[in-house]
Amino acid sequence: MDYQQAIDYLSSYTDYEVVPRLAHNAINYDLRRVDELLSRMGNPHRRAKSIHIAGTNGKGSVAAMITAALTASGYITGLYTSPHLHTWRERIRVDGQMITEGELAALVTGLQPEAEAVNERATYGRLTTFELLTTLAFVHFAQKGAQFQVLEVGMGGQFDATNVISPEVCVITSISLDHTEVLGDSLVKIAREKAGIIKPGCRVVISPQSDDVDRVIQSVCGGHGARLVRVGRDVTVLDSRFDMGRQRFRVQGKLDTYELSIPLLGRHQLDNAAAAVAVLEVLAEKGFTVTGDGIRRGLSQVDWPGRLQVVSRQPLIVVDGAHNPDGARTLRESLGQYFDFERAVLIIGTSDDKDIAGVVSQLAPAFDSVIVARSRHPRALPVAKIEAEFGRYGIEAQVAEDIPAALDKAVALAGDRDIICVAGSLFIVAEAIEHTKMLYPAEDQVNP
Repeated sequence: MDYQQAIDYLSSYTDYEVVPRLAHNAINYDLRRVDELLSRMGNPHRRAKSIHIAGTNGKGSVAAMITAALTASGYITGLYTSPHLHTWRERIRVDGQMITEGELAALVTGLQPEAEAVNERATYGRLTTFELLTTLAFVHFAQKGAQFQVLEVGMGGQFDATNVISPEVCVITSISLDHTEVLGDSLVKIAREKAGIIKPGCRVVISPQSDDVDRVIQSVCGGHGARLVRVGRDVTVLDSRFDMGRQRFRVQGKLDTYELSIPLLGRHQLDNAAAAVAVLEVLAEKGFTVTGDGIRRGLSQVDWPGRLQVVSRQPLIVVDGAHNPDGARTLRESLGQYFDFERAVLIIGTSDDKDIAGVVSQLAPAFDSVIVARSRHPRALPVAKIEAEFGRYGIEAQVAEDIPAALDKAVALAGDRDIICVAGSLFIVAEAIEHTKMLYPAEDQVNP
């Protein structure tokens, strides 16, 4: 089959990024069917050393940072993330290179008979699109000779398809309320689900958490004999400075002090970098060749678009995939800390499973004008619901038929000293990036 046929085949399975998700439990997400498929494929997930990352916000950034540093240290490193911005190929990378269309097509061709055999028996339920993609990632990493594989959990942790590995290090980034209809309606319930990636005897790195979440993770670590490293206590950020496209800072680790820079903005990215350093130090303690120079070079080159990314300077346009209340709060605070502007124009659209009331409560006070638009994604929330939420704060939002139209409206509204921010979901951000690249010359863009 060719690339498009491969994508069509993957999409023919149940895709919970498109249809409503089921509750995360062993009935709906039985990992034994993933194990069965992997066994039929030769257990590729056991070939490389694994780093496993769960959390609500920041897990993709941490994954990208760890991967960049491992690659800079000389290790062949696979990275598996979700969702994607522009192409499915972004989800599966080795040493920063996306899987090619031909490679993906060949992998799906080989996977098809094995997946259909598992589904025909359906001993543990039927496979999903994400479970197939996860298997493909493992096979690709094995074929490329990856020595490490850095895996971002799709959702939750305990019942996620990635949770079939025995990791060298587990990471749990900042936990907040998101996907509550699937993972639970409290931080404690969500923390228990995400702490399900912790395995006996492994090392665990956690980002700063609320006291309740910290207690849950500490308890799970105690039950598994897992050693815990806390960002903000054991590994800390000492100071920082920034310009439009880069942050420079120091991290005090357990082994050394690191002078670092990253091409990512936002105070939260400093905590993410500290989490990455903590993981890399654990690997160094385990005897892997991870040096301070490799950490510095890797983090300086990390590429993770769509997160507080400046996509144009004239006009000033920033995109951010803030899709839950905590992410929206972080975005609001970051705009005030990192940018100098007079008025702010917001373009927003979200998926239909998001806490739009919570997101709007965080963003409404920060913007002078709001434009609501719906992305092309089938799970996009109708604009009327978002418009109504802003109305509760006395904001009369404008409505645009799509993201290009919303950007046109925003540019017309914004003055020379104003900022345009596109947020709400990665689907919206991806479309904004695509349109901005067409609107403005390459020399006016940042981090294209």
